[in-house]
Amino acid sequence: MNAASFTLRFIVTLVLVFVAGLVAWQLWIYYMEDPWTRDGRVRADTVELAPDVSGPVVKVFVQDNQAVHVGDKLFEIDPARFTLAIRQAQAQVMKTKAAMQTAEQTASRYARLSNNAVSGQSRDETSSAAMEAEADYEQAQAAEAVAELNLQRTTVRATVNGVITNFSMKPGDYVRAGTAVVAIIDTDSLYVDGYFEETKLRRIAVGDPAQVMLLDGGPKLTGHVAGLAAGITDAERSASPTLLANVNPTFTWVRLAQRVPVRIALDHVPKGTVLVAGMTSTVVIGN
Repeated sequence: MNAASFTLRFIVTLVLVFVAGLVAWQLWIYYMEDPWTRDGRVRADTVELAPDVSGPVVKVFVQDNQAVHVGDKLFEIDPARFTLAIRQAQAQVMKTKAAMQTAEQTASRYARLSNNAVSGQSRDETSSAAMEAEADYEQAQAAEAVAELNLQRTTVRATVNGVITNFSMKPGDYVRAGTAVVAIIDTDSLYVDGYFEETKLRRIAVGDPAQVMLLDGGPKLTGHVAGLAAGITDAERSASPTLLANVNPTFTWVRLAQRVPVRIALDHVPKGTVLVAGMTSTVVIGN
């Protein structure tokens, strides 16, 4: 083997080693340092809607997976009892109003009498009675307003724009005040959570551009970093009855980087893209 052939082989080997090292270096940066993750999830706020009054359902205006807008009727609770409550409240208002007028007239009459005709104590008592009657009247008016509000609340309406999910209500179902019976996915709140390894967080800042690729292979979604989670659960530490830290005494030699949620606000969603809370995606930070 002559010197020229040896030199050529040496140069080719050197070039191959250099290229292999360069590729390995780029792969290391791509997988270990570049801010991207395949562990992304489409998320949205869920409104657990509960009625403000209790009673049997008489009408249902929507069905499962139906899109709704703010103010749309969802279902109606039997209003009969609440209509009667308004009549009772109105009667109480009339009764207390009459009592107030009588007390005011009596107090006014006592106030015009001379000190020789009526004592100061009697005058004070009639004045106090008039004030109490006025308070009773105002209380009755407030009760009437509450009764009217309860009647309005028998019709339950959507509070956000979204899609109803896992819904199976039928007329005749009994609902209780404060107990959630309808779940609405708020479509105006859709965002993506990317779970990034802690070793990549130093390359991520609020406002950085982001690209989201859904697992279905559709067009890319664009957005920006809206925020980073301030804390995650410590699996090595648990609560203790003595209020002291209960730390796992074992230590694994292979330490996996913790994953921290990074919220991506969506700036542009291509037309025709279907976003379902819980879908998997790949998130890439940067241009």
